[in-house]
Amino acid sequence: MTSESLPARFAEIVGAAHVLADGHDTEPFVTDWRKRYFGAALAVVRPATTAEVAAVVKACAETRTAIVPQGGNTGLCGGATPDSSGTQIVVSLTRMNRVRALDAINNTLTAEAGCVLANLQHAADEAERLFPLSLAAEGSCEIGGNLSTNAGGVQVLRYGNARDLVLGLEVVLPSGEVWEGLRGLRKDNTGYDLKQLFIGAEGTLGIITAAVLKLYPKPRAQATAVAALRTPRDALRLLEHVQARCGDRLTAFELFSATCLDLVRKHFPAVPAPFAEAHPQYVLLELSDTQAGDAIGTLIEATLGEAIEESIAPDAVIARSGAQAKQLWNLRERISEAQALEGPNIKHDISIPISRIGDFIAATDARLAKAFPGVRMVTFGHVGDGNLHYNVSPPAEGDAAAFAARTPEVNLVVHDSVAAFNGSISAEHGIGQYKREEILRYKSPVEMAVMRSVKRALDPLGIMNPGKVL
Repeated sequence: MTSESLPARFAEIVGAAHVLADGHDTEPFVTDWRKRYFGAALAVVRPATTAEVAAVVKACAETRTAIVPQGGNTGLCGGATPDSSGTQIVVSLTRMNRVRALDAINNTLTAEAGCVLANLQHAADEAERLFPLSLAAEGSCEIGGNLSTNAGGVQVLRYGNARDLVLGLEVVLPSGEVWEGLRGLRKDNTGYDLKQLFIGAEGTLGIITAAVLKLYPKPRAQATAVAALRTPRDALRLLEHVQARCGDRLTAFELFSATCLDLVRKHFPAVPAPFAEAHPQYVLLELSDTQAGDAIGTLIEATLGEAIEESIAPDAVIARSGAQAKQLWNLRERISEAQALEGPNIKHDISIPISRIGDFIAATDARLAKAFPGVRMVTFGHVGDGNLHYNVSPPAEGDAAAFAARTPEVNLVVHDSVAAFNGSISAEHGIGQYKREEILRYKSPVEMAVMRSVKRALDPLGIMNPGKVL
């Protein structure tokens, strides 16, 4: 069999209707979400079962044809986009969208890789359970992609990243063999924890086809508030204060700057301002509890009242209804969209030790202001787990295109500062193509050598998502 005969072989495996080769049909699959990377594909193959995925991979292994696994194609670093050679195939898992099992007593849900995240949240909710992974693209991203990038989101503070929500995996290996690891066990001390190799590997070691996911008791009450702050350092003081009084009821703790709020209000004027006067920083926080009633509302009111009395926060507003809570969440969730409407910007998805976030922002803001006078810092993120979306916009009257051309210079300032603060240049978006060369600057030769050794051991032919991560 030759690579030229592969499309016909794929048609035998998955059906001709699910093998796309025409450029018009493949275009949505070969363009990344940010429109930064544009590729070409020999074919886009859409299997419906694990057996079909395995057969497709075996055919590619025989011909040494590169495979790009793809979920909802909502990634931000080009990790699911083929190169421009037209020799790679895209394996889209979208048709693998079944919930195979839900065990309410074991608090697990077994789902195929193509399940849309919001649908899994809904399935858990119908069983009076919670699947806590939650992020902006949840209406279109798929769980296989979430696991392949170790997605984070707004509830990491309480429930952890995607890797913390997985008990077992089913994976098609680069050889076409299937590893059946769908075990719903909290304790399994029988050797290497293989599932963790594939979570966050961005499809470079195999194709995740299904997962056993953790569920939690469904919250019966929530309380949402926005606190005004003077500095990011005060956000850390507030975090310590709230955690001390509310414990693990604290589900979300989201920092955003006055610049972020200004952009949201500019592009979405229907979103009301939380306070009559402006403040330099804001935190959106949410508590949740499995016990229904007003106790959690009383708790958040008392906690924020103490924060104001202790001069941690100048002011705070608490949602008194579900509609008001949604309005407060809009202040945070509209930031990325508002920034996109404002024009080109240079994005950074970074993590910093929580205790050093305030110092990092102060130091790095100053370095950028000196190197690039007039830049606007659009800083927001999940400060409760150390993850910042540290985005740099050009001066208001500046040349956006000329500023975008200086992206490598801006990245160098930001990433060198991240390294100086013992942080990571990728917190939840992955490496993909975008940061593949960057990690060479910040990971040790020993660490890179170990990663390459794992890659060679599992994918000796180098056919799984080449050019990504490594």
